[in-house]
This record gives sequence, structure tokens and C-alpha cells, in this order.
Amino acid sequence: MSNNPVVLLVMIAMSVLIARFWWQDYRAQTAGQARPGALPGARPTSLRAVTIACAGVLVILAAETWGEQRLGLAAQQSHMTILFALYTLCAPIIEELVFRGYLVVENRGRTVMWLAAFGASLLFAALHPFLWQWDEHGFAFTLGAKGWFSAAAVFVTSLWLYAARLAAWNRTRSLVPCVAAHFAKNAGVFAIKACAGFVAGWW
Repeated sequence: MSNNPVVLLVMIAMSVLIARFWWQDYRAQTAGQARPGALPGARPTSLRAVTIACAGVLVILAAETWGEQRLGLAAQQSHMTILFALYTLCAPIIEELVFRGYLVVENRGRTVMWLAAFGASLLFAALHPFLWQWDEHGFAFTLGAKGWFSAAAVFVTSLWLYAARLAAWNRTRSLVPCVAAHFAKNAGVFAIKACAGFVAGWW
């Protein structure tokens, strides 16, 4: 994702707008007035489902942080501005709508559903700039240990977020647990980076 402040502000605004549309569909569904063509997963769920989703993603983050320390990769973290951190707290609504919403394959059996989740998780990990970078110098692969480790962590996180959407404990297949867990993960990453001195400047 670009660190350009204008791009980040536009993406934050888009996230807020889409969240508003999703919330309108959610409220209609809660009131028993489901709209045709409503955004995916705009349905209520239980506190238990949200708690399980958030707990699982924080366990993954703790394991990722421990792994970076054990492998000597912690010092290779990327720096983050406060504006970028704000974007990462808004981004879950868009990313969850796309990946755990529109890219969920249903009504074709559990095997196909989970194979699709596996493939989409590979794509989700590949789109994060851990194994590549694109800046003013052009495009380049970054296939070092840190890149592979971080990409693997994103892949595992994505699979867990699919579980949060599709598992039996989320009976309505709401996106609320996914968005809440994704937000918790990104907030945790920001907190860890801030404590380690990898957050610098507003933009």
C-alpha cells in the first residue's frame, strides 16, 4: 500500500463510505427488512463468535511476534506512519467484504468452499508487500526470510478469518467477527510497532 498521504486519505474515506453502506444493510437485516443485493455478511451474530474470532487472531499475532524474535527478524520490521496506521484500522471493512465476503464459494460443498478459501488466502498473502516492493525505484521481489515469514503469517491469518466467517460457531455467517478480528490484528500490529519504535511521524 502506498504511503502517499493523499492516497491514504482517499482510501480511508472510501472505507468509511463502504462501512456506512454495510451498516445500513446490517440494520435493515437486524430489523427483519433484508434488502435485495445487500452487501455480504451484513447480518448480526453472537458475542461468542466475535470473541472466538478475536482471540484466535491475537494468538496468531502473538505467535508471529514470538517467531520474529526467535528467528532474529524483529529488527527488519517496516516503519509505519500514524496516518498509515489509521488506514490499517479502516481497511478491514474493504478487505473483509472482498475476501471473506465476495470471494466465499458457497453451495458447492465444503471441500470446494475450503479449497476456495485456501486459494483466496494465497492471493490475500501475495497482495501484501512482503515478497515484493514497488516504489520510486520500480518493482522488485524481496524474497528474504522476513518476507516469507510475514507472508506466511498473513496466509494463516486469512485462513482463520475464513474460519470466523464459515465455522459453525458463526451460525449466520456474519462478517462482524471477521471485521472485528481483522481490526484487532491490525491494532495489535500498530501497538507492537509503536512499542518497538517503528512508528514515526504523522505521514
